[in-house]
Amino acid sequence: MPKEHTEVSCCVKYLLFFFNVFFWLVGCLLVSVGLYARFEKTAYQEFFSDILTDPAFALIIVGGIMFILGFSGCIGALRENICLLKFFSVVLAIIFFLQLALGVFVFVFQDKVEAVIVEKLQTAVTKYRDNADLQNLIDGVQQEFKCCGAKGINDWDKNIYFNCSSPGSEACGVPYSCCIKDTINRQCGYGIRKSGTPTSDQSKIIFIGGCVNAVKDWFKSNMIIIGGAAVGIALLQIMGICFANSLISDIKMQKARWNRDYPSRY
Repeated sequence: MPKEHTEVSCCVKYLLFFFNVFFWLVGCLLVSVGLYARFEKTAYQEFFSDILTDPAFALIIVGGIMFILGFSGCIGALRENICLLKFFSVVLAIIFFLQLALGVFVFVFQDKVEAVIVEKLQTAVTKYRDNADLQNLIDGVQQEFKCCGAKGINDWDKNIYFNCSSPGSEACGVPYSCCIKDTINRQCGYGIRKSGTPTSDQSKIIFIGGCVNAVKDWFKSNMIIIGGAAVGIALLQIMGICFANSLISDIKMQKARWNRDYPSRY
């Protein structure tokens, strides 16, 4: 009696299958969120005029890649298809090395990256009152990171409503989201930047540090968690590549054995 088809590791096969089911579902979610942000939250498009820096576009691309990879990995593992498994393994390896390259690029050119971020945030400050979605985003960032402006409170002088030459009541002020305690009183930051106001008095009412430095400090204080997450993602990718190559080897060995035992069938 011929031996049953048992040489392909069922453990590796189904681990790879469920591994890719998860990424396939995550890819679907990211594409859905990206499409929603791109076509429903159109107010953001004025700020992210460059499509390469648009987070919605990035979500669609990343989600699409995860969807294709997850699908090819699922079908490749389930059907024991060598072509799909090779495609999955090669593309995952390329993504892994691109991530490494991106990390090195950001580390080496961190000053230039920071300059681009500062420019984008300062552009956002000038459009604060013109874009409701962007306004909510800036308020959320300032409240979450306890900061004000891109590099500091004087960035708000770039906004026509908070500029010191403005005839309105907000002149020489900052948004309520810069206030330390009272976020209900939306006038708590009005006039806080008037000439002669001591920094010590300002710091009692508003956050005076810039959001770029606040975010950098947050990354530094959470470096262990961020590093652990990065290592975890890298390990998952390496495991996926190893599982795919292991399954490819098992399938090739099985085909070679069947070719040897039943040459007339091939």
